Amino acid sequence: MFDDLHFQLASEEEVDMGPIFSINEEDFDESQVSDGPQVVPILALKNTVLFPGIVIPITVGRDRSLKAIQRAYEGNKMIGVLAQREIETEYPGPGDIFEIGTVARILKLLKMPDGSSTAIIQGRNRFRLEQLTQEEPYLEGRITYQSMAAAPEDMEQKALISTIRDKATRIIELSPNIPNEAVMMLKNIKKEAYLINFIASNLSAGVPVKQEILKENNPVAKASNVLQYIDKELQLLELKNQIENKVRSDIEKQQRDYFLNQQLKTIQQELGQNPNEEDIKKLIERSKDKDWPEYAAKAFDQNIEKLKRINPQIAEYSITMNYLEVLLDLPWNEKSDDAIDLKYVQKVLDEDHFGLEKVKERIMEHLAVLKLKGDMKSPILCLVGPPGVGKTSLGKSIARALNREYVRMSLGGMHDESEIRGHRKTYIGAMPGRIVQSIKKVGKSNPVFMLDEIDKMGRDFRGDPASALLEVLDPEQNTTFYDNYLEMEYDLSNILFIATSNSLQTIQKPLLDRMEIIQISGYSTEEKIEIAKRHLIKKQREAHGLKGKNIRITKPAIAHLIENYTRESGVRNLDRALAKVMRKVAKNVALGIDYKKTLVIDDIKEFMGPSIHTPDLYDESSVPGVAIGLAWTSTGGDILFIESSLSKGKGKITLTGNLGDVMKESATTAMSFVKAHSEELGINHTMFEEYDVHIHVPEGAIPKDGPSAGITMLSTLASVYTGKKVKPFTALTGEITLRGKVLPVGGIKEKVLAARRAGIKEVILCEENRKHVAEINPDYIKDMDFIYVQKMGDVLDFVLT
Repeated sequence: MFDDLHFQLASEEEVDMGPIFSINEEDFDESQVSDGPQVVPILALKNTVLFPGIVIPITVGRDRSLKAIQRAYEGNKMIGVLAQREIETEYPGPGDIFEIGTVARILKLLKMPDGSSTAIIQGRNRFRLEQLTQEEPYLEGRITYQSMAAAPEDMEQKALISTIRDKATRIIELSPNIPNEAVMMLKNIKKEAYLINFIASNLSAGVPVKQEILKENNPVAKASNVLQYIDKELQLLELKNQIENKVRSDIEKQQRDYFLNQQLKTIQQELGQNPNEEDIKKLIERSKDKDWPEYAAKAFDQNIEKLKRINPQIAEYSITMNYLEVLLDLPWNEKSDDAIDLKYVQKVLDEDHFGLEKVKERIMEHLAVLKLKGDMKSPILCLVGPPGVGKTSLGKSIARALNREYVRMSLGGMHDESEIRGHRKTYIGAMPGRIVQSIKKVGKSNPVFMLDEIDKMGRDFRGDPASALLEVLDPEQNTTFYDNYLEMEYDLSNILFIATSNSLQTIQKPLLDRMEIIQISGYSTEEKIEIAKRHLIKKQREAHGLKGKNIRITKPAIAHLIENYTRESGVRNLDRALAKVMRKVAKNVALGIDYKKTLVIDDIKEFMGPSIHTPDLYDESSVPGVAIGLAWTSTGGDILFIESSLSKGKGKITLTGNLGDVMKESATTAMSFVKAHSEELGINHTMFEEYDVHIHVPEGAIPKDGPSAGITMLSTLASVYTGKKVKPFTALTGEITLRGKVLPVGGIKEKVLAARRAGIKEVILCEENRKHVAEINPDYIKDMDFIYVQKMGDVLDFVLT
């Protein structure tokens, strides 16, 4: 507010340059209706509003405005002043200006050195524009003069005016850019209406706000509006002033503390005391109780002697001090006592995770050898499997079972070698690598160290962190791991490193060679049900403030939730689905609504809504040429319908269903085998020349590839050419060769469990896959028969009915 009191050179447009109060204040009376001219030239102002009694200088730039000023100046010197609605409008018309304005008297018209004209005008009376009588060569309009109602002379009005004057004075005092003379100007204004106009003209509010104040006929309402706006400005200024004072006091406090510290150092030196010597003595005392290698003790002593000779004011002093503190904080030979009670370890592992037998068995083997031998290098394991199967949480469980500290380091997106090896301590802000930092944090030299997402490391011009890990994960080298910050060797051989990965494809071969790979497959529906019953339901119940008596979910309901609302290898989405169920129950408990405590399938449908996924079920085919294959996906296993049909043609083969190259090659191989053995199969050879064959795999939007559909392709082709149907409730998986051999394929566990869920009774697969079937829990496949084959002829003998 009142910034307009500083006169500045105006722009080339019509802009107010600073209100001045009228010299003839005694003649000012807004309650009288003027008898001035009814038709006057009109001047449109872009960014201000002229109030009665106020004098402002304006620079006239537009041609029409200059002509209007000259016309008025040559005549009675009276001109109507109106504010524009939009500042960008260059040629305002009837709809571009406000209706209420102020008739002004042109006090002086000056020709400026740059060729522009400046007019000094004084507001007289308010008016309403009734009609624009002309727009060229300048605006001219017919007006009606407006009078202001008389202000009441009661105590309330006086208090209102006094408050406005006091707040305006306070604003001037808080604003450093407004001269103190403005306070005297306020005090010299006697008339209340004039004071309101003067303050309203100087508000920092926009044109619409000022226009509303000008438009108001009631003096009390007008004063109240002005008070409202200057109150906001005052609050803003006071807040700004508080912030400036706080910043100033903070700076003064910093300077004061600096000078006091300097004086304190001087006093201590005069008394023979040295605070830096005290710090050095404390470091030496800590080193006496430290159990560390000889080379670490030697490096410490050398740096202590160096520290004594360094000036504390230079940067190298703090660098050396930090280095010595890191050496002392590191647990060189401080280890956690391993839990050698194998039964206890087995119990903890089983409590925390269902399944994952291979990992648990490997940990138990390590502990058994440790118990017998007393000391051995820790294994370096790499758990590979799809997301959500418990790889990361398994590390924490192993640490708890072994009674060791747990460290997790995420490698996803890491692309700087210094994150592993650290920075040289000569650099400002240097620090050890994250491995040494993590060991320092836990305070033990034998933690369980989880290297999460090892397959997602990057590499760029800053180095290759995967190559730096070669030393960390090599049992023959990590006894002498070299960190750039420490500038000495550190033994990592006592650490149990466990890496996790979703895929082996992006891991460097030398790095893979240093780790013991343990594959973790996805969970079957049966395993997910057990995990939900043992872990997830309890976890979500506690997370939502529920008790055991509030909810119980039946086994069929859990199975329905898994098969219809999740499709994944792990259990993350199942955990979220159970959380949704718990929220519904928690809502009922909180509102006191009666509900079923034991949830069945219908309750799950009500809580979860329509099914997201529909399980694939076997649909018995009544026509030849349809066979059931088994597929492995990232979310588990699935059954695959493969269909063939013949049509009159010239022996062309068509493949559809978004098939990959390997799957297309399997179809070609199967076709060649059928043609070569047509006589044995009882197929007329002319059929291959007179009929086209079309092989289709449904769900064409989903890409499909892999060799495991080989014997399924063979069966569907043999079926369609012989006219014999494929044996019902039978699924097939296996690769084929032109020689007629059946080769083994992967993902057997997922495929077999998918077949069981779909209602398949018999599965045909390669003899070499027998060992993989043996790894599946017998309880899951007790109602199924497995036929193991070595030749493609054996397959056709069994499936063609």
